[in-house]
Amino acid sequence: MAKRKDHRKNNTEKKVKALPDAYIAGSGIVAEEVITDTLEKNYMPYAMSVIVSRALPEIDGFKPSHRKLLYTMYKMGLLTGPKTKSANIVGQTMKLNPHGDAAIYETMVRLSKGNEALLHPFVDSKGNFGKAYSKNMAYAASRYTEAKLDPICNELFHDIDKDTVDFVPNYDNETVEPTLLPATFPTVLVNANVGIAVSMASAVCPFNLAEVCETTIALIKNPEHDIMSTLKGPDFPGGGFIVYDEHELRNVYDTGRGSIKVRSRYNYDESSNCIEVTQIPPTTTVEAIMDKIIELVKGGKINEVSYIRDETDINGLKIAIDIKKGVDPDKLMKKLFKSTPLQDSYSCNFNILISGMPKVMGVKEILEEWIAFRRECIKRRTYFELSKKKDRLHLLKGLQKILLDIDKAIHIVRETEEESEVVPNLMIGFGIDEIQAEYVAEIKLRHLNKEYIINRIADIEQLEKDIAEMEGILKDDKKIKNIIIDELNDVVKKYQQPRRTLFIYTADEPDEDEEDDTPDFPVTLFMSQSGYFKKITPQSLRMSGEQKLKEGDIIKDTVETTNRSELLFFTDKYQVYKTKTSQFKNTKASEMGVFIPVQLGFDEEENFKAMIVTQDYSGYIIMIFANGKAAKIPLSAYETKTNRKKLANAYSSKSELVKMFLVSDNTDILVRTTNGRAVVFNTGMILPKATRDTQGVQVVSLKTKAAVDNAFIVTEEMAVDLKKYFVKSIPAVGSLAKDIADSDQLTF
Repeated sequence: MAKRKDHRKNNTEKKVKALPDAYIAGSGIVAEEVITDTLEKNYMPYAMSVIVSRALPEIDGFKPSHRKLLYTMYKMGLLTGPKTKSANIVGQTMKLNPHGDAAIYETMVRLSKGNEALLHPFVDSKGNFGKAYSKNMAYAASRYTEAKLDPICNELFHDIDKDTVDFVPNYDNETVEPTLLPATFPTVLVNANVGIAVSMASAVCPFNLAEVCETTIALIKNPEHDIMSTLKGPDFPGGGFIVYDEHELRNVYDTGRGSIKVRSRYNYDESSNCIEVTQIPPTTTVEAIMDKIIELVKGGKINEVSYIRDETDINGLKIAIDIKKGVDPDKLMKKLFKSTPLQDSYSCNFNILISGMPKVMGVKEILEEWIAFRRECIKRRTYFELSKKKDRLHLLKGLQKILLDIDKAIHIVRETEEESEVVPNLMIGFGIDEIQAEYVAEIKLRHLNKEYIINRIADIEQLEKDIAEMEGILKDDKKIKNIIIDELNDVVKKYQQPRRTLFIYTADEPDEDEEDDTPDFPVTLFMSQSGYFKKITPQSLRMSGEQKLKEGDIIKDTVETTNRSELLFFTDKYQVYKTKTSQFKNTKASEMGVFIPVQLGFDEEENFKAMIVTQDYSGYIIMIFANGKAAKIPLSAYETKTNRKKLANAYSSKSELVKMFLVSDNTDILVRTTNGRAVVFNTGMILPKATRDTQGVQVVSLKTKAAVDNAFIVTEEMAVDLKKYFVKSIPAVGSLAKDIADSDQLTF
């Protein structure tokens, strides 16, 4: 046995050696292939399927999942019949949509009236279908809810059985489904549609039905029509206000891309001192708004709110915000609009499939494509009806010839021995074709009387008029346009609704400077050499004892200021981090304080260098460098209009920064060198530079290997003793300074 096993093993090894290099043990032969080829063969079909057959809407305003669901409901007779269980609809839709019941039902939920996601819902629902404005209000299972098609769907399936659109086999070839729905109005712009495909997306905002139809009619009559004169702006199902920006709105209309600011609607209940938000932007939810407000309150950024709750009920959405006594509700809401989703932007991306190809279009181009699509639908419908009427006329023409001699027709039928010869004999006897003869032969015996035949023949004249009219329609594009216009006017009369989303013109709002509601009280700031920061109130400071510090650490800066001051922390990596005093909580002397590098997120191996405190960014920063140079920079150079927290190139990196001072006026500064010399110069001798990382000018002439090692501001009391070190021009060599002790009189 052992020999056999060894023999088999040897054979296997021989086989392995005989195989090509692409053989991998346990995997077999592995073919080498360029990865781009693999992606093209395997991933590209999937990507194209998502783009063309799933995520993007077509010119009729629907994605395939929407169209399959609505067409299934139409075939179930739910346009006129009673409601049925949603589970029945979902099950029937599976014949067209090869997806699970959950995905199909979720599609129906969004199209329903109960969900409130659409301006004109296509599904008339009964039961809990959730709410688009709440992520916590989940919809009930399909076995509990009921639905049917909303009356507006009559416009979607108008003449669908008259060859107005193409039909294709479903996924298992058991039945057929329409490729588009022959909607009589531009649904693509009336109801919102959002989809994410592969490498592209679509986000079409909704517009008011009456405005869209009016604009379409105006565009048909005049291709140069100004869209903005009739299409005022988007109209969201949740209402609210659009912050009107004509330039941005025109950009959306022209290019199909841009953003529209939507603001919540609220009212103030004076009796309960409560703000009630009743309409919110379509891009957010009740829970997201409440979570953000709670976060701001906990973070101390909003102090006017005492309580917030969700009071949404059967009457609709309501967020109640209880405010503190004396708070101006309008000013508070302005602040909330800036910092919460109570005001949000709807990003538009009008990416629509046209003949199977995705295309980003402006409103005018979309309407032109829809007009072309609708024109084709009407032509196909007219041709279909024309063919039917021509066939009918042809039959009646044959019947008209029979009228000349009914007895002859009866005689021919009666005298014909074989049934198969009846039609040929009628054709010979009256000079009619086979189709006409077949029609005559099928007339019932009871109808072989003059009255019946004369009544039928009376339709010939009307048919000839109808045929002439239809042929005129097919030849005259103007008549087709008039039909489209008439249909649009009918839609407006039946289904128009008042605009839900109104406009706010920011130019009409008072341009007031936002008041700083940060509590203002005196504080003393302490900054240690290693980077620990403390904010202590005067009362706490009077009652405190010795400052608690890390072992070996010392207090570097002590500044008396207010809680509304701003702080600039300079680092050894030539950067400055900006924050506000109010962002730090009050501490006690007995506490270690806040470690600034961690609190402000310093870069790795970045350390604290200096702190500057200001309230209005006035004055100048004087920087003394080791190479004997000094720079004078306006503090306003560090002021930014945006809330940037970090500025690079805060000061020069060409030489080590020795000291930094904030001065409001010309000041005397003593600079001491390592070779025992000192110079006192006035900052008025230095011209200010707007560039933050300027190296400045030479104030001390240094010998080889000498450097500046200290500097401090000279007070009036010190000036008398340091008189001999004052210079009238710079740079200066200075005087020997063996009698000058180190000073920590650095002030800010």
